[in-house]
This record gives sequence, structure tokens and C-alpha cells, in this order.
Amino acid sequence: MESQNKINKYHFKSGLPQEFEILDIGEVFQRSKKALTSNHRTDFYQIIWFKTGNPIHLVDFNPIQIQTNSLLFLNKDMVQRFDENVMMDGKIILFTDSFFCRTESDTQFLKNTLLFNDLFSIESLPIQEFTSTFETILKQMSSELLNEKDDNQSEILQNLLHNFLLVADRVRKKQNGTELKKSPELAHVMLFKEHLEAHYKTKKQVSYYVNELCITEKKLNQATSRILGKQPKKIIDERVMLEAKRILAHTSKSIKEIGYELGFEEPTNFVKYFKKHANSTPNEFREKNTLA
Repeated sequence: MESQNKINKYHFKSGLPQEFEILDIGEVFQRSKKALTSNHRTDFYQIIWFKTGNPIHLVDFNPIQIQTNSLLFLNKDMVQRFDENVMMDGKIILFTDSFFCRTESDTQFLKNTLLFNDLFSIESLPIQEFTSTFETILKQMSSELLNEKDDNQSEILQNLLHNFLLVADRVRKKQNGTELKKSPELAHVMLFKEHLEAHYKTKKQVSYYVNELCITEKKLNQATSRILGKQPKKIIDERVMLEAKRILAHTSKSIKEIGYELGFEEPTNFVKYFKKHANSTPNEFREKNTLA
């Protein structure tokens, strides 16, 4: 466990045949309830299947009301916390980039699927009518994990997981009707968000990203405005502010340390920036939102 001045970050368990694992929520809670119900982040993907219970799952300051028999897809590095006050059971599927991304096509799928990269909001996905389909795939994955590792196991598991995600994506489209058709504008937005995730701490100007994407600022502005209803600078500021709020609420780092970590050369610049976008000082925000 890391010290209290950091959000606990967990890495994929070493020593497994594959960087892929299926866990039982009840069993994990018995072993690691304190860790799960504290704020933490992981460097791997998670699919949480809440089979029973209606907990409130906290993800990046957003309380998500979970419906019984629903799936929650969590990307790497999201700060989350399980509900300690509600009995629940189900399964957690864990996997890494190196497990899933066998080809460039696999990499693009993970980067572009709205399951892990919802451009609008994070919500659980009710799967009542499709339970048997997901159960079948989960049983096949669990069964394959019991086999002795050979040259085919990784590919078999990856194919089954891919099918699980494809079915989930189909269910998501049927339920909420949110389907962004492929277009140059969508491609620009997804690529912009990918670059932003990698560089938001040091690059806060739109000009940097349009140069990286080899498009004009006008084109990027049109793309983000049509798809997300926001201008690029607002998206950059929101990403910086999200990380600032994560660190303020979940750690005891000083304002000066946080400012430097987020690329501000002077603490006063960070305080001004935060106050402009949050209508409160970092210290005021921390006092109201200390969760660590």
C-alpha cells in the first residue's frame, strides 16, 4: 500500500499465465475490502459485472447509481471507490493493453470504443435481456483459464474477451441510441483526446494539439464543437481540472507540489487557474471534498 499522500495505484498482479483475470466480487471484498472502498486507480482495464446489489460506485467525483445485473467499464487510471455500505456480488474482469492489443486493430478498438472512452458520461449498462449471452462467454473464458497455458490460450481468451466487448457495444447502442458514426471529425476528436491524455500536464495550448494532429485550429474547433459541444480549450481545461481535483481530494500534497505536478511554474499561477475554473481556491475545494 502506498503512503497516504498518494492515490493508491495498483498494477496488474505478476506471475499469472496471462495479463487477464476474472475475480469474484464477494471473494475480493473478503480479502481487500479496505482497499476497494478507498480511493484507488489501476493501470489496467476493468469490467465490473454487478449481478446483485444497487451500490453507488464513485468514479472521478461522479456517483454512479448501479442497477442490478449491469456492467461498468472502467478505463485505466480512473479514480474509483466501491460502496462499503451495500452488499453486492458479481464478477470483475481485469486485463491489460499488452494482453488485448495483439494487432494495431485491437489497439484502435480499445482507444475508440465508447465502452471505455465514453465521450459524454460514465454509466452502468443494464444487460437483463442479454444475461445468458454474457454468461456463456464468461463461462468460456473461465473454463479456458483453467486449462494449462499453451501457444493458443492467449489468443483464445483475447478473442472471447473481444466478443464480450462487441456484444456489450451492441447492447449499449440498442439501449441509449448513442452511436457516433465514423467520420473525419470523430477521428480528430478521438486523436485529440488521446494526445491530451498523454500531454495535458505540460501542454495546455490548443496550438500544440493542432500541430500534433496536422489540422487547423478551426477544424479541431468544429470537430469538438459538433461532437462534444465544447471548444478544444475547454476540454483541455476540464482535463487539467479533473486531475487537480483528484489530487486535492485524494492526497495530502501541498498546493505548491500539485501546481508543479500539473506543469505550473509558480504556485500562484495554479491557484489563479483553479479559481478561474472552479470558482473556489484549491484549499477551499479540498476542505469540501477531502475523501482520502
